[in-house]
Amino acid sequence: MFWFSPAVKVETGTASRGYAVTNVQRAADFLLSWKHLGGPKWKLAAQACIRCLQGEIPPEDVRAPFEDAAREAGKLVEY
Repeated sequence: MFWFSPAVKVETGTASRGYAVTNVQRAADFLLSWKHLGGPKWKLAAQACIRCLQGEIPPEDVRAPFEDAAREAGKLVEY
């Protein structure tokens, strides 16, 4: 499933406080669900997800770019 830790907590757009993303597939799903696709950090995170799913990089290398993209999009929930 391509797990990474610690989780990245993101806003879901619902009444809940957020969702803890702990694997590459969920990170990719969240990236694709954001209305503002294509920012610089979003592109790096999407590329990292693809590279991981293709076996080119480990899941741990996806977490930081995904967190940066969430921050860029205003979706990151700070602990």
